[in-house]
Amino acid sequence: MIRPDPVSSSGLAFLFAFNHWTCHVGRCKICPDTRKHQEGNMTTRQIPSEEQVIGWMDSLSNWGRWGADDQMGTLNLITDAKRAQAAGLVKEGISVTCSRLIVPELAADVTSIPPLHYMVRAGDSAPAEGSGGTADFIGFSFHGLTITHLDALCHQTWNGKMYNGRPASEVGSDTKATSLNIDAAQNGVVTRGILLDIAKVKGKKWLDAGEPVFVEDLEAAEKAAGVRIEEGDALMLRLGWYKRRL
Repeated sequence: MIRPDPVSSSGLAFLFAFNHWTCHVGRCKICPDTRKHQEGNMTTRQIPSEEQVIGWMDSLSNWGRWGADDQMGTLNLITDAKRAQAAGLVKEGISVTCSRLIVPELAADVTSIPPLHYMVRAGDSAPAEGSGGTADFIGFSFHGLTITHLDALCHQTWNGKMYNGRPASEVGSDTKATSLNIDAAQNGVVTRGILLDIAKVKGKKWLDAGEPVFVEDLEAAEKAAGVRIEEGDALMLRLGWYKRRL
């Protein structure tokens, strides 16, 4: 189950525990309880208890999966073979942006400091003859749903620790992130992207605040799109939030 939160950032490292998921690399692990419900033909459309969610932090943990010193997490699932497979799927070469307009004002879904935009040099000061120029300053807090960004594995902590058991103190006020920072993705993320239209399969323009997304919704969206999520895919969910915002 995934519960979208319109006023929370998207945390890749802790899918179930923090309930903020819009993009995830690899195939979802389904908790044993959910598998049991499926096998018994019982409904799985139940909001998990706090105890269940805390339990998933252990049962679904990837800590140690790629070694104690790993700093890439599930990006390890994007192998050379996976990238080659993804490249072979290109038919038309159309570029589709995932960016959004910069929103400088404080709004309900801006959960941190709004972007700052100042003109350093405007065009009205340009000389009538010869070379001139314009420049601006843009400042961001790179978190929240209104800022296009990737979260590093140091972004979330659990019981005072980050991914692979590293202490949260490795992100210091002066030293910044000394491990698990975004440099781990410095070579880029190239893989097959899967876009599932959750709002459409639910028959809605957008999901309501706090409305959950269940395993059945993901599987229905897979079926509607004629795809099957595979290991190493980049999964993206359309929840309709931006359409509602506009």
